[in-house]
Amino acid sequence: MRRTMIVVLLLGWSGTLAAQGPATAERDAEEVKATLVAMWAAIEDGHIERYASYIHPEITVFGENDVYLAEGKELEVRGVADWVERAPGVHTELHQPQVTVRGDVAWITYYWTDSGVQDGERFSTRGKSTRIFVREGGRWLCIHAHFTAVP
Repeated sequence: MRRTMIVVLLLGWSGTLAAQGPATAERDAEEVKATLVAMWAAIEDGHIERYASYIHPEITVFGENDVYLAEGKELEVRGVADWVERAPGVHTELHQPQVTVRGDVAWITYYWTDSGVQDGERFSTRGKSTRIFVREGGRWLCIHAHFTAVP
């Protein structure tokens, strides 16, 4: 009886790995990258509701200048809305993204550059970041972000 249970468990585990083949993982990685770019496009368009649709309710964020961890979708969306108001038309570019997918969890590490006008002054910044996404309801939602500016 015990041997049968082990074989069944191993077969179930093996089937899960087969379902996560290279083509599926590659497609998922492209979806994660596309979700991040869509989040930035929503910010560029000043479309806060669309941006919010990509954010998990339990998101946590370590921002560039944050001393403490920010927690929750409401705080994240409010912060982005405030930034969009002060920096309309900001444009962000993605550089050297690396996506890892493990089932319904994925993380992307990348470098970014952005530019625009904030509080009437032109700016240009660059940095590095990691974002973690979870797949819920067939969509990738950002559940954690960590940004570091690079001088």
